[in-house]
Amino acid sequence: MIGKLNHIAIAVPDLISASEIYKNILGASVSDPVPMPDHGVTTVFVELPNTKIELLEPLGDDSPIQNYLLKNPKGGMHHICYEVDDIYASRDKLVKDGATILGSGEPTIGAHDKPVLFLHPKDFCGTLIEIEQK
Repeated sequence: MIGKLNHIAIAVPDLISASEIYKNILGASVSDPVPMPDHGVTTVFVELPNTKIELLEPLGDDSPIQNYLLKNPKGGMHHICYEVDDIYASRDKLVKDGATILGSGEPTIGAHDKPVLFLHPKDFCGTLIEIEQK
């Protein structure tokens, strides 16, 4: 069901500093910051030859990333995103197989302007999984 790895997301307390690390120390191409108020984050994407790294900074006090950073003040890996051919068919199969879909269970529009869903870490070896429509 899952396709290629789309990105690995890293929550960071300071998006500008984290972006500079990837640009200046690792020599990566880093996008401009994009606020995503519906998701409570500001994101940048680090472009790699085979995937992307998404750096996430909280946007507002209600950000779900804020709670993560309270437990991990220096930041850390937040989630892994895989592509799927059909997000609705994937959701239905996941639910049928006992996986927990976070939120309302309906896809929202993610950072790539494509439908996404998040899957509960308890069902996936402690890892928050995002699936994104190809």
